[in-house]
Amino acid sequence: MSLFGLGSRNQKTFRPKKSAPSGSKGAQLQKHIDATLGSGNLREAVRLPPGEDINEWLAVNAVDFFNQVNILYGTLTEFCTPSNCPKMTAGQKYEYLWADGVTVKKPIEVSAPKYVEYLMDWIEVQLDDESIFPQRLGAPFPPNFPDVVKTIFKRLFRVYAHIYHSHFQKIVSLKEEAHLNTCFKHFVLFTWEFRLIDKGELAPLYELVESILQL
Repeated sequence: MSLFGLGSRNQKTFRPKKSAPSGSKGAQLQKHIDATLGSGNLREAVRLPPGEDINEWLAVNAVDFFNQVNILYGTLTEFCTPSNCPKMTAGQKYEYLWADGVTVKKPIEVSAPKYVEYLMDWIEVQLDDESIFPQRLGAPFPPNFPDVVKTIFKRLFRVYAHIYHSHFQKIVSLKEEAHLNTCFKHFVLFTWEFRLIDKGELAPLYELVESILQL
């Protein structure tokens, strides 16, 4: 079965791959990511390249991790359904309610697939907003850019938490656990390097996070 969730899968949930910011140094930094990931050293791959702007690095990686989660979840859309996953949970102790602060100000309970749909829609709006993720060379990042990035990564973590708690056996049966684990390790190392997710948010997968970080 294809890793990329093509064929009969729900195309609305699985989105086309987004490109790195085209202006600035987006393409150049994306090549750096691809080259360092190819070396197999994930700890080295997440570090800010010497002389590069941290916001540029966060922006390119936000797009990259959005694409990774998109692909991973795209393999599960026929299994992660409103009937199978009526709530967005990460095990029995954690449930995530949806709110975006704009159209949905009071957190609401939704099914896991609806939550992921809302989440991916919200992230795409942020990534496509040039006042937040500038496309032009030299255009400034907004003062609240680090906060936006932190919210993106915090919410992407919730998709990983749901996949591991609710769909890991399906991932194993699809023979994609190695890919999932590598993607999550890369995600954890990056978010830890730049302190993008509060420790409390990591609780649903904290043992796995600890094993990755070797704390």
